[in-house]
Amino acid sequence: MTDRRPLIGVSTYLEAKARWSVWELEAALLPAGYPRLVQKAGGLAALLPPDAPGRAAAAVARLDGLVIAGGPDVEPVRYGAARDPRTGPPARERDAWELALIEAALAARLPLLGICRGMQLLNVALGGTLTQHVDGHAEVAGVFGRHPVKPVPGTRYAGIVAEETAVPTYHHQAVDRLGAGLLPGAHAADGTVEAIELPAAAGWVLGVQWHPEMGEDVRVMRALVEAATTAL
Repeated sequence: MTDRRPLIGVSTYLEAKARWSVWELEAALLPAGYPRLVQKAGGLAALLPPDAPGRAAAAVARLDGLVIAGGPDVEPVRYGAARDPRTGPPARERDAWELALIEAALAARLPLLGICRGMQLLNVALGGTLTQHVDGHAEVAGVFGRHPVKPVPGTRYAGIVAEETAVPTYHHQAVDRLGAGLLPGAHAADGTVEAIELPAAAGWVLGVQWHPEMGEDVRVMRALVEAATTAL
């Protein structure tokens, strides 16, 4: 019997040193919450470590959906800004790979979900900019907080999660100027854009600033998996 669950690719980190058992080696890493959330939502998870950007279209062609995961700050040169002292070190290989994945997914109309950094990179890919530091969304280093986000009525996100919801959050950067065609789908109480999306005519494209993989709410990921299933 053929397993018809959609294959959802998730981008990963490439770290110079990771330690497990007796080993300390370069490793492709991803917090386990990401593939677990894909699985809970009904999909099959495939991890996508950084690769040559020219291979992104071939990778996307084998997927039914794509998740761009959270991680380090996007290098400001990608959106024409000087580096703020509070911005983290660049992850150029990952920036290049994930931007290529986003561009290939948009061209192929592949269902696409950006999470935290992934949302910010989606905005940058479409010509938007980022605010390099905001207070109040990452209170303690290495500890996820929670705050409410309010959907914008009539948006894709509001169709998935209609009510104001407390979400797991950890970020110090945010969307500033929206990229071409993008619409805000949700806001935090301080006005920070917490979700972005493209109109339905452009395909299923959504970004969320928080970390659904760190909570129990599977609705956003399930919506991606359902969109990917429809495309099978």
